[in-house]
Amino acid sequence: MKLDRYDLKILEILSRDGRITKSKLAEAINLSVSPCWERVRRLEKAGIIEGYSARINAGALVKRTPVWVQIELKQHNAESFARFEALVHATPEVTECVAVGGGVDYLIKFETDSIDAYQRLMDAWLTGEAGIERYFTYIVTKTVKRPAPGFSPDELA
Repeated sequence: MKLDRYDLKILEILSRDGRITKSKLAEAINLSVSPCWERVRRLEKAGIIEGYSARINAGALVKRTPVWVQIELKQHNAESFARFEALVHATPEVTECVAVGGGVDYLIKFETDSIDAYQRLMDAWLTGEAGIERYFTYIVTKTVKRPAPGFSPDELA
């Protein structure tokens, strides 16, 4: 799908403010409401706009302790990776997980009620079928930068 400057501007604005009104969005990109809204619908149908959501500050609701962990698996085959990734998906305390190349297999962010809760969870993983060879735990002392909402057309360059 070919995107023009109007489409890119729509994406940029909606990524920062998904609750903007149709008329304000149209005004911001200098189109009338109907053609602007048709473009939004086209971007949605094409799967470029996947949905709309609110960023929730979980820390305002309940105190969570973030912990980053490097994980290396005992075996490096499709079955081991699939089993481990299924465990990750089934663990609500895992809020982020990426598979990486290099000295470890995964980087995982846990958010638990306490360090003790994290360690009990990790102990269960170690005695279960997770297939972990070794892991390294990093306790977060402060958040320096978190992902900001927003899309910039410059990301496509």
